[in-house]
Amino acid sequence: MTRIGIILGSTRPGRNGEGVARWVHEIASRRTDAEFELVDLLDYKLPHLDEAYPPSMGQYSQPHTLNWASKIASFDGFVMVTPEYNHSTSGALKNAIDFLFAEWNNKAVGFVSYGTVGGARAVEHLRLIAGELMMADVRNQVALSLHTDFENFSVFKPGVHQLDALTATLDQVVAWSTALAPLRTAA
Repeated sequence: MTRIGIILGSTRPGRNGEGVARWVHEIASRRTDAEFELVDLLDYKLPHLDEAYPPSMGQYSQPHTLNWASKIASFDGFVMVTPEYNHSTSGALKNAIDFLFAEWNNKAVGFVSYGTVGGARAVEHLRLIAGELMMADVRNQVALSLHTDFENFSVFKPGVHQLDALTATLDQVVAWSTALAPLRTAA
């Protein structure tokens, strides 16, 4: 069965992303076309990139990198839940992405973002990064506004319409992850 990792891309204390990622996981877990797992960056304790060789060489030496690589390699696709910080994604998510290379290749990725403008600029940056990592980013995304999808900018209460956006995003991530399976097998 196709396996999709839902990556919680914020490690900030009091982060809004935890509620968002749990919502994504709860909705996704009702589906029967794939298995979904919530992956919290806090559980991996990744320091700033500390490998001697570029990730594209695949010569990982640090135990935390090997653990992270094993987890990411176990998935066929991803949904990245990202905040928008300073018109981009979080440093923690970017760092976690940068640790690896081949483990991301030929996998689909979708985005659920949040911020004052729905996290749109964070997703723009992540789409560029996905291309470099040979990931297929799907068109649909969920853009959650701190003004309308959160109470007092901190309590997650998504608008009803966001369920349709999430469903469309998950549909595309599962379909593309499945379609890319022959490329992952060949690699």
